[in-house]
Amino acid sequence: MTTPHRGWSAETTGTINRLDAVRNRLASRYVGRDLPVRLLQLALICREHVLLLGEPGTAKTDLVQRFADLVNADKFAYMLTRFTEPSEIFGSLDMAAFRNDSKYRIHTAGMLPRAQIAFLDEIFHGSSAILNTLLTLINERTFHNGSKPVAARLLTLIGAANESPEDPVLRAFADRLLLRVELQPIAADHLGELLDRGWSQEIERLRETPPGRDEERLATRREDPILDIDEVVRLSGVLRDVDLTGVRGHYEDVIRELLAANVTLSDRRVVRGWKLVAGAALLRGAERAELSDFWPLMHFWTDQADVPVFTEVVQSRVETGGGDPLERVEEVGTLLFRADNAYKQTLDRLNGGETSPHVLERGLTELHRIRLYLHRFHPAETDADGRLNQMMNSLLARSDANVG
Repeated sequence: MTTPHRGWSAETTGTINRLDAVRNRLASRYVGRDLPVRLLQLALICREHVLLLGEPGTAKTDLVQRFADLVNADKFAYMLTRFTEPSEIFGSLDMAAFRNDSKYRIHTAGMLPRAQIAFLDEIFHGSSAILNTLLTLINERTFHNGSKPVAARLLTLIGAANESPEDPVLRAFADRLLLRVELQPIAADHLGELLDRGWSQEIERLRETPPGRDEERLATRREDPILDIDEVVRLSGVLRDVDLTGVRGHYEDVIRELLAANVTLSDRRVVRGWKLVAGAALLRGAERAELSDFWPLMHFWTDQADVPVFTEVVQSRVETGGGDPLERVEEVGTLLFRADNAYKQTLDRLNGGETSPHVLERGLTELHRIRLYLHRFHPAETDADGRLNQMMNSLLARSDANVG
């Protein structure tokens, strides 16, 4: 990695070090979740918003809550449903003021309009009334309390969902969440480490205050804060002092390549993506941005189908600048080659007389993993998806025939 410059004040350097301590604390607890933590750090200092996508059980909620615990800030967290009322998020009506003066005013204490860090699980389940209010709050940092606009204190809103929305209205809302990352199950690649750390956490839970004493039990789960939100606010002000001149031309080249590939990329995202580069440089303690600081640009896509394009355009530049090697996206042909091999090997073993159910299970599992990868990185490849589906159905039919 590039050696950082040493021109920042002791206060700035200390805050960066404490942000690193947050990251290290979470790295000791979660396996394979360094990237989302880095994006949460980046969103916090850039005052941007994050969307975490992933199947249930990928630790989205727990990760965000632990991250927020490590920052001494006013926080708000809620899981949205189709039936969530705006008052559950923004506050209830001040009935006394309404009766006495006919004034419509909301009690916002302890609610999202007063939060500095907010987390909304199942964010796209919110009603239009909730999402419309959120649009103004997260984009303009303003909450209309009756007829009076009030400045919100929100630094970052973190949303979580199982998948990116298809509805055009929801997609427009999602565009306000600049950064997004997909959390994939990691058991297949990190099984031993996952079991070790996961079991340690289960032991922690067993040692907690017995059920029924909720406040004490929740207190034992909270992490002690490592840094204060006021430090983060001051660090955000340092972003304007990061020297971006050396990578300006490279950034313009990246944007031109992405637009030439017909990806969905709004003007708003183009401008704010530039801020992400400054934030990445600041997080590593550097005064001047370099190509290695382009890594967040792989995570400011809008359409999930564009992920492979963003990865391809940005990855080579990050590595050229000395950044960490990133995950290489396998081509469709390579995936189909692997699938054909798994399919044929399973058939050969079944035709050879092997009757163990594990033979079929392993074959189907491998095809399923390849198909999930295809959906993630090549969602438009419907022909390839059809071939994989045929292979899986063929193996299932063979299993049904054996049972019959």
